[in-house]
Amino acid sequence: MNMTTALLIIFLLLNIVTFCLFWWDKDAARNGGWRVSEASLLQFAFFGGSLGAVAAQRLLRHKTRKEPFRTYLMAILILHTVFAPVGLIFGPTIVRVLLAG
Repeated sequence: MNMTTALLIIFLLLNIVTFCLFWWDKDAARNGGWRVSEASLLQFAFFGGSLGAVAAQRLLRHKTRKEPFRTYLMAILILHTVFAPVGLIFGPTIVRVLLAG
């Protein structure tokens, strides 16, 4: 498996986990169970799960009116949109240099 495929799999898994955390939190909100903190949800979004977070927010209708959570999540998504192309272009080279180093 090459580096790009491995990174894509990690990205996909992180977004699935993030989506599931939103789902868990939504279910807990309905049933009075243990909740996932907003800080944790935003951390998972920040560290690569922003697409899963936004998908969960829209599909599950969870945290759609909660401020400043909603604004922070959109800022993370914009940050990822701006820097994702940079990571795709230079990421594999940086990883190779670090591993060779």
